Amino acid sequence: MTSAKRLRFVVHNEGRDAPPAVNFHYKFIAHLTSLSVIVPLFNERESIPELIGQLYAALQEEELHKLFVEPFGFEIILVDDGSTDDSCALIGNMIPERPELRLISFQRNFGKTAALSAGFMAATGDYVCTIDADLQDNPFAIKEMIKKVQEGYDLVSGWKQERKDPLSKTIPSKLFNGVTRLFTGITLHDFNCGLKVYRKEVTRRLELHGDMHRYIPVLARWMGFRIAELPVEHRARKFGVTKYGSSRFFSGLFDFLSVLFITRYLRRPMHFFGMTGLISFLSGFIISLYITLDKILLNKPVSNRPILFLGILLLILGVQLFSTGLLGEMLSTSSSKGSSFAIRETLNLTLGQAKKFGTAD
Repeated sequence: MTSAKRLRFVVHNEGRDAPPAVNFHYKFIAHLTSLSVIVPLFNERESIPELIGQLYAALQEEELHKLFVEPFGFEIILVDDGSTDDSCALIGNMIPERPELRLISFQRNFGKTAALSAGFMAATGDYVCTIDADLQDNPFAIKEMIKKVQEGYDLVSGWKQERKDPLSKTIPSKLFNGVTRLFTGITLHDFNCGLKVYRKEVTRRLELHGDMHRYIPVLARWMGFRIAELPVEHRARKFGVTKYGSSRFFSGLFDFLSVLFITRYLRRPMHFFGMTGLISFLSGFIISLYITLDKILLNKPVSNRPILFLGILLLILGVQLFSTGLLGEMLSTSSSKGSSFAIRETLNLTLGQAKKFGTAD
């Protein structure tokens, strides 16, 4: 049964509705969804028809259906990250003939992390797959990745062994993967592959911010989930241009530092700031004590000695770091969570999905 509803825009994290309302549709489904496929996209109009065709062909394979005990059902959630072409209109025209398609469209470009977060919120399947919209990943690999998950893993990440990208992407990628392996101890070769398959428990617990989609395997391992990787085919970009830029390298570096801190000290920030502050304070105290004894016992002058200023600086820094640790402990226990994106429109969501985004009256 399908019914038309008048839905409203909802701006997450800002607490206000944005006018005007637009007519959308949501639907009720009688079958359970076995697999949710999430496709984040930004200005990929040329790729969308071919991608949807490939996804339907891969998801209708009998061999894939045999991996599930219950009757197989799937949904494809396309998250438009503020495209300026007519990607949304194209998808809307495809929905009548392909009822498994869902569309979530952002007000503007919020980034891939936000798009994945929205897709994870909407996903209803027991398994969740993410795949990029640029046709560089092969949808027929999904079946093998689900088999790998069913061996006892919670997340299986693709490994693009033979990349079909220019050096401007492959060299930074190798550096990124090498540094991430070194500091996290996780022996994956390709952390940022867009093709991944998850159990639903993983996507429900992931909390992504900034550009942390690159570090999903790191965050999943930190939460105790079992991860693995599987070699997958990688193809050259057929349409459009890469969204990779030099700014992504620096943002990736900052997010890497954030992930390292989160996975080690998020729930215990005092362990980091407190220890650092204690070392700084004790160093400053020892220096100040040395200068004081020098003055008392040897009558050496105190003024104009650089070491005196170093001691004072370390004492002040130690107190500040210790105070930062206390504030971090307070924030970690009282922080509020919210979505970092604004919805422009949704199409063909189920009633339950629409309620998650506050777009169901």
